[in-house]
Amino acid sequence: MRIALYQCPPLPLDIDANLARLARQAEAAAQQGAQLLVCPEMFLTGYNIGAAAVQRLAQPAEGEAARQIARIARHTGVAIAYGYPERGEDGRLYNAAQLIDAHGNRLGNYRKTHLFGDLDKNMFSAGDDQFPLIELDGWRLGLLICYDVEFPEAVRRLALAGAGLIVVPTANMVPFDFVCEVTVRARAFENQCYLAYVNYCGQEDTVHYCGLSSLNGPDGSRPALAGQEEQLLIADVQAQRIEDAKALNDYLGDRRAALYR
Repeated sequence: MRIALYQCPPLPLDIDANLARLARQAEAAAQQGAQLLVCPEMFLTGYNIGAAAVQRLAQPAEGEAARQIARIARHTGVAIAYGYPERGEDGRLYNAAQLIDAHGNRLGNYRKTHLFGDLDKNMFSAGDDQFPLIELDGWRLGLLICYDVEFPEAVRRLALAGAGLIVVPTANMVPFDFVCEVTVRARAFENQCYLAYVNYCGQEDTVHYCGLSSLNGPDGSRPALAGQEEQLLIADVQAQRIEDAKALNDYLGDRRAALYR
């Protein structure tokens, strides 16, 4: 499967502008043969926008923005994973990521479970124990959001459930470049799966984003790596690479689960 990773500066508080550039990037991804486009965390509204703006701009998973993104996906023939502020059925606000397929169907919605500092905790409730595994074009996909990937247990549970690709919309900032450069690469290697880590670049108020979006392979490779600028990365995920990695060193098969409480 060919995937596109869209690294960009945030456009805070402007849902219409973000939907417009999403449509342009989906067209560009389709022209390069991509089947899936991944966007950053809170792509729909910007991330560092404050609790009042989240309260005002949050939408349900099946809301108007999701319907517009479904139309973009159908028009371009590209599945889309994007971050947004979700207004849950319980009235709470969640930092969420949703995957809509190329036919406009909502395949899975995930709520960030590990909230990062006051920035997250002042805006959102933490998601419950729901880690959907999604079937897309012959691949089993898992979703995480930014800080979640820094907890090895979160990635491992998806890998043990059979995820071959873990999609991570992100808003990672300076001085945490180490996560972009090392952590996500190690997560893919130790779990013998692909991990797509899609970050912002540039600045949003006082937050400076790291960029360095990447596709990380099960063998420690990085088939795609961005710099600090806006960029649409295109790369392929290959099931044979996963099999080859397991044949060389089968972490999941060799782990002694009874030792881990």
